Amino acid sequence: MIEVAPDATQTVDVTILLPAFDEEEAIGSVIQEIREAMGGTSHAYEILVVDDRSTDRTAEIAETAGARVIRRPVNGGSGASRKTGTIAARGTIVVMLDADGTYTAADIPELLRWFPDYEQVNGVRMTEEGTFKLLRMSAKWVIRMLGSYLARTRIPDLNTGLKAFNREVMLRYLWVVPDGFSCVTSMTLAFLTNGHAVKYVPTTYRKRIGKSKFNPVTDTQRYLATIFRMVMYFKPLRVFGPVAFFLFGGALAKTIHDIGWIGSGIQESTIIIWMTGVMVLMLGLIADLIVAQKRLS
Repeated sequence: MIEVAPDATQTVDVTILLPAFDEEEAIGSVIQEIREAMGGTSHAYEILVVDDRSTDRTAEIAETAGARVIRRPVNGGSGASRKTGTIAARGTIVVMLDADGTYTAADIPELLRWFPDYEQVNGVRMTEEGTFKLLRMSAKWVIRMLGSYLARTRIPDLNTGLKAFNREVMLRYLWVVPDGFSCVTSMTLAFLTNGHAVKYVPTTYRKRIGKSKFNPVTDTQRYLATIFRMVMYFKPLRVFGPVAFFLFGGALAKTIHDIGWIGSGIQESTIIIWMTGVMVLMLGLIADLIVAQKRLS
């Protein structure tokens, strides 16, 4: 990740961040839409494009359109670009949206309206317009339900690419954000599992301009892994606890079966299940203690 310090000579309160890789077809119109949306607000803002070593004219078009452009020396992925942009942002609030024209820039003022009452505001997509539509909808529903269960709160859109957040808060959690597409999922869960106020507002979602870079198999696997990793980082008992009590339930049922049905006493396999449950619960308690100590440090 590139360490780029913000320029203290320019005072802005909002940075609109566009991670971009080979988006020459859309980047110019997206920047224009942002200017039209922000023109009616009182915010001092900048448009920051992080070019992830594009092979086309994305960076040149963005600069011509008046955006501040950071060129990454290597292609690192959407998450790497978002992390670079968050560090380099001059605004106290960072608004992220994709550079492919899928999100409506006109919704940005509505996201900003909820600050400072909330520390992160996410655009909730009302429709699915991406490729592999049925597969995307099914995978996102499963991922969203799992994320909601583990975070213990309803999450209407877990991997939206339109989000605004307090930059100082996000800087604390950049270390958990992966370089790939699951970065936005990590950003949402980092705030939710650490008690930060998160808001959701409806947003219009459109078909992207250009070719999609989403891989339905590998990216879905990464989203699932990200959810478990984030909860393990911040709320490990929400993973270890249910597993331990599932084992305890199975051990209790097998104990009753051994004593009541077979009549030969508790079998060795039953004792192994009981001990496994105890070990899993102890691991969860230790992990939870480590997380609590880290918060205090």
